Amino acid sequence: MYNLVLLLVCFLAGVLLRKSGRMPEGSASVLNSFIITISLPAITLLHIHELRLGADMLFMVAMPWLHFGLAVLFFLLLGRVLHFTRSVTGVLILCAGLGNTSFVGLPMIEAFYGREALVHGIVVDQLGSFLVLSIAGITVAGIYSGGRPSARDILTRIVSFPPFIAMVIALGLLPFEYPLWLVALLQRLGDTLAPLALVSVGLQLHAGGGGLHRPALFSGLLFKLALAPFLLMLLYRGMFGLEGIAVEVTLFEAAMPPMITAGIVAEQYGIEPGLANMLVAGGILLSFMTLPLWAMML
Repeated sequence: MYNLVLLLVCFLAGVLLRKSGRMPEGSASVLNSFIITISLPAITLLHIHELRLGADMLFMVAMPWLHFGLAVLFFLLLGRVLHFTRSVTGVLILCAGLGNTSFVGLPMIEAFYGREALVHGIVVDQLGSFLVLSIAGITVAGIYSGGRPSARDILTRIVSFPPFIAMVIALGLLPFEYPLWLVALLQRLGDTLAPLALVSVGLQLHAGGGGLHRPALFSGLLFKLALAPFLLMLLYRGMFGLEGIAVEVTLFEAAMPPMITAGIVAEQYGIEPGLANMLVAGGILLSFMTLPLWAMML
């Protein structure tokens, strides 16, 4: 519960700081750069090193990929029907295709399923969501950022993405034990992510303004909070017949609001930052109502 209160307090702090004018212009971009280059790599180095790989992880790791694939199909089709611009379609794929499986997901898992279930959430988050963000998410950001990047350009962006580099290093260090001082250092740096990310979201809340694309916002939140987790539940339970606490937690993670980091990537690439910010902020607020319902359904 402490983590959930922290999210709300930091989000409101960002809104109040924006309204007070105490933060200089561009502060959100500075915070976002720190998160991408310092906070996220620290968390990745710490948590991936704690995982123990196994064949039973496959369906947990696959969920974020399936979720992102559904988002691509859904918003490419919807974008044609509703005549969305390329940038609107791109930000919907990026933000509604990736879930906040860490900063909202892990506290929610602990609240509804207990601390012992957190290991399943960490697998979904670290080997699923962040891998999708680092590869598919960055690819989509490159394609929809206004230019027509080549395959080489996209590959360069992926392999130079700091969290992706950290993930590769963490996987390479799996056989080795971290010294205690390094664990403490990574923990402290990683702890900065959630507060700074929510302050950044609050600072940018005005970005949508009067020109915010409401049909896109509504469709993005509807897909992320309801449609996608429902389709994945039908797939995992209906078609594959999967059951158990690991499956419940995996599907619960599918119902999380849009990923904060996906919104930050959209802002850095200049892909409808106002809409991205509203998807993240609105999704977090709505998830306090939708996630208890999903916990009861699952």
